[in-house]
Amino acid sequence: MEFERPVFELQARIETLKQDSRVNAGEISKLISKLSELEGQVYRSLSAWERVQLARHPKRPTTLDYIRMISDEFEELHGDRYYGDDPAIVGGIGKMFGMPIMIMGHEKGGNTRERISRNFGMARPEGFRKTLRLLKMAEKFSMPVLSIIDTPGAYPGIDAEQRGQPRAIADNLKEIFGIRTPIVVVIIGEGGSGGALALAVGDSILMMEHAVYSVISPEGCAAILWKSREKAPEAASSLRLTSEDCLKFGIIDDIIEEVHGAAHRDPEGNAEKISERVASELERLQKHPIDILLKKREEKFFAMGEFEEPPQDA
Repeated sequence: MEFERPVFELQARIETLKQDSRVNAGEISKLISKLSELEGQVYRSLSAWERVQLARHPKRPTTLDYIRMISDEFEELHGDRYYGDDPAIVGGIGKMFGMPIMIMGHEKGGNTRERISRNFGMARPEGFRKTLRLLKMAEKFSMPVLSIIDTPGAYPGIDAEQRGQPRAIADNLKEIFGIRTPIVVVIIGEGGSGGALALAVGDSILMMEHAVYSVISPEGCAAILWKSREKAPEAASSLRLTSEDCLKFGIIDDIIEEVHGAAHRDPEGNAEKISERVASELERLQKHPIDILLKKREEKFFAMGEFEEPPQDA
């Protein structure tokens, strides 16, 4: 990304100096401190559109990257038992904090071939039905759930519509409110429209610092309002899609600050932060009776948004 250029230029200079035996450690230490300050300056002053670009960064860790780093003995489960398997959604049983946990989420893929095979993380109906099947399995065996969000949105193709895309999303939204086990949601990249929301109902909703969460993509919004995708930066600002905006409006519960300024700069460090927060949230949630959790889960979503009643006629 163009706005990252100063960071990477300084980092490259540090790596070069480390190979030069004539450079003393003190000088390198000063440059490392300067790099840390520069990371803060660059990544803490991004526009909404730059946040969108960062959330889509090709090197940003994906759901499977995080699963490999935060869980042991992960066993992926496939299929919705109705139609087939959707590679845009991954899910299965892993081991975290010494206990089994159901982990599921959107998977964009790490390179061009993978992104095409996984449809860029855009799920079809069988993907949403797979997650609902896994949620009910977690409920049956009293396993907590970690749901990881990273998608531009649900797949809009005609085949998905023919197989009941709207109904699949609606069924998830309806059924998850009644799943009797703690659910922690983490938005790691893009949280786009109903495709994200279908996996984002939970008891604790966390968002990575540079993730975005919105009802529509900036490009889609610009095409509708201005009839031009070139207006995407303006649309991004208007959509209030940053983590700070979502926290302010009560859409999420907390923000996970990204290590070294951005997740792709230290995937392991950011995975550790996610793991720590998930552990903390599950410990807190498991102290509550399940009926109380379900009630609070419902209240959380019903409280989102502000409404004004029209004046009553005299």
